[in-house]
Amino acid sequence: MSRAELTWFKSSYSGTQGDSCVEVAIAGSAIYVRDSKDVTRPHFTVSRDGWTQFVRFAAHR
Repeated sequence: MSRAELTWFKSSYSGTQGDSCVEVAIAGSAIYVRDSKDVTRPHFTVSRDGWTQFVRFAAHR
């Protein structure tokens, strides 16, 4: 899937200053993650299961 076809979302916890944020896009069995401060940089991809595990881990920190 090309970057242009993805629909990116910021966390509801993101501030209005635009700093320290990531964006995610969901497509099929993959979750794409990028730095919202520099969207021209490459994104990385994780499986849905990997993303679920990360979110569970982060929620308990």
